[in-house]
Amino acid sequence: MRPDRLSIANLPTRIEKLSCFSEDFSQTLYIKRDDQTGIEFSGNKIRKLEYAVKEALDNGADTLITCGGIQSNHCRATAATAAKLGLQSILLLRSDIRAFPQGNHLLDHLLGASIRWVSSGEYARERTQRMEKIAKQLEKEGRKGYIIPEGASNPIGTFGYFNAFEEILKQEKELGITFDTIVCAVGSGGTYAGLAFANEYHRSGKKIIGVNICDDAEHFQDVVMSFHEPFCDLLEDTFPLTKEQLQLLDGYVGRGYALNTPQEMDFLAGFAKRSGIVLDPVYTGKAMRGLFDALGKNHALFEKSENILFIHTGGLYGVFPKAGEFSF
Repeated sequence: MRPDRLSIANLPTRIEKLSCFSEDFSQTLYIKRDDQTGIEFSGNKIRKLEYAVKEALDNGADTLITCGGIQSNHCRATAATAAKLGLQSILLLRSDIRAFPQGNHLLDHLLGASIRWVSSGEYARERTQRMEKIAKQLEKEGRKGYIIPEGASNPIGTFGYFNAFEEILKQEKELGITFDTIVCAVGSGGTYAGLAFANEYHRSGKKIIGVNICDDAEHFQDVVMSFHEPFCDLLEDTFPLTKEQLQLLDGYVGRGYALNTPQEMDFLAGFAKRSGIVLDPVYTGKAMRGLFDALGKNHALFEKSENILFIHTGGLYGVFPKAGEFSF
């Protein structure tokens, strides 16, 4: 048995062959367009929110509380979901400066979110406590908040990409293709966890490779393993999983989370020009660049890979605040 979910995202998202890169690598590359799950809801976060917000509604919540960076795709998707369902949203945004609203931050305002600011240091040390304090204040006012962690990456949110993996299995049959390798960016762990869990649960034998865009591989292996047992409790079933089975391609964090190098920005521009697909600078740009680099170097993780599916997790709105970092 599985938790119930809302139906908000435009699903299934389509899979496209990246034919423009067929001469570059011996492997065949495909991309799953989860950047097209919606306009206001665009990206991977809505898949996770469909489960988390259903739980919030079942618990009688009237306000969604969550956190992220100033250009958080997750916070914007949470604000959009709240507005659609007649709920309030409170966003704890990390920023050391008060920037003019643009990109996701602008959409947060348009969607009616109440924004609370914290510095980078405060965010790292006490974001959970801050959100809990907000929830307690709402309770005093006769309201009920529901806290969604960063990226909606927790056991309930993990069902979003567990379900996405099953969607991919159906699409394989429709397309007559078997993807032996699936690649995604890893920023909070939930998307990768859902794919890895479903792969093991269905005994599909695929390689699920995450490209961490912050922290390091060991950090995310620990995060994913922390989800495993409570996820199985919600699933009311179990499957074996060890830390060693979790494969991450490390080394592409660059300057850090949401910080970019000129080389990364050049890659984004070059990819868009050749494919007609815009990646984002925070997640998919770094992850795709890491994939291309690894394939070019015949990295051991991709040994025997033939059909590789990359998950485009969205983030288009995060491109606009980075306009000054491109060199056209």
